[in-house]
Amino acid sequence: MKQHYDIVIIGGGMVGASLACALLPMSDALDLNIAVIESVALPTHDVEEYQPSYDARSTALAYGSRSIYEAMGVWTRLKAHVSPISDIHVSDKGHFGVTRLNAKKEGVSALGYVVENQWLGHVLLDHLQQAASPRIDFICPASVTAVESRADSMGVTVEYQGEHTELSCELVVMADGGRSPLRASMGISYSETTYDQHAIVVNVSTDQPHNGVAYERFTDSGPMALLPLEDKGGSPRSALVWTVPNDLIDEVLGLDDQAFIARFHERFGYRAGNVIHVGQRFSYPLKLTVADEQVRRGLVVLGNAAHALHPIAGQGYNLALRGVASLAETLIHARKQQQNLGDLTRLQAFYEQQRLDQVRTIGFSDQTMKLFSNHNPLLAVGRNVGLQLLDICPTAKTLFARSAMGLDMPAPDLK
Repeated sequence: MKQHYDIVIIGGGMVGASLACALLPMSDALDLNIAVIESVALPTHDVEEYQPSYDARSTALAYGSRSIYEAMGVWTRLKAHVSPISDIHVSDKGHFGVTRLNAKKEGVSALGYVVENQWLGHVLLDHLQQAASPRIDFICPASVTAVESRADSMGVTVEYQGEHTELSCELVVMADGGRSPLRASMGISYSETTYDQHAIVVNVSTDQPHNGVAYERFTDSGPMALLPLEDKGGSPRSALVWTVPNDLIDEVLGLDDQAFIARFHERFGYRAGNVIHVGQRFSYPLKLTVADEQVRRGLVVLGNAAHALHPIAGQGYNLALRGVASLAETLIHARKQQQNLGDLTRLQAFYEQQRLDQVRTIGFSDQTMKLFSNHNPLLAVGRNVGLQLLDICPTAKTLFARSAMGLDMPAPDLK
């Protein structure tokens, strides 16, 4: 552990580790010293021996996120355990509207990918460890108890191996999640909108292959997403994200497996086949949160600590990853120009770029959820006409698909 770093990343999860991976290729050339502080120990098993877990939580990666991970040099290993999305089927229960997207018709190998969070995290951390770069130090398990702004640097107090250590740096990146205690301790407020809904997350097996098809099913009680996963033991797996009103969450979670499957089919139908097995169920309340301050001099807030949105469009992590890539690009350019990495003017320019992306992405997720949750008959007709028009208009479909895949954003320059 050094006493001074150029960048201190608080949080070694998927967002924090992705930022370290993005900066790694240029760290020697730019003399960048980076600390990653994480509350849990680094994984010790060999990623080459990784086996998918039936109940693993997963993330949908847009095609544009693949490009970002390719630029970092981790995609070749990561793709060993991802499930490509070849088709997306969007429908509205009880109504006529349907839209279908197909990868080949859009000229891409896949519309996106589904990856287990555990696998993604292990690949990122193993990539950093295998590099064995003296430029990156892992400080873990450890916790940050304070962050303060000094005259010409940032101060970070770390509790590590039973002792408190004071570090200094040019830039602190807070990537410690949506429940960030540091965010509150530093007086960073956030706006919050509750949806009065919970998401039930569970993996299921069906009696037929998923064939890479992802489903988005809107119902009168909330949307449902069924995403293709890597098979486990020869059995097809899919990740179900089921939005349930708060007043029904205890009832649905309390159902035995057969009753849960029956309720699922009543809501979703049988287009993906019959569910024959249900894994462990998880749930969490759905809220839209956005930090009011995402940059200060010497400070950037990233990932769920900066924004958390409804999972309806599967764009939360992709938005965060675009922020990671943009910040890495900003820092690389700043270093090349021998500018302080915590310079507020440059960080504000970075944030303004991200704010536009956030407004667009969060707005789309929020408005889509509200539109398809509205029981007004006229709105129901209008949204279903819109789905049908999108389905039969190739130009509109391509524009929509490119936006969903993150291909309407410039590729990051990490060199």
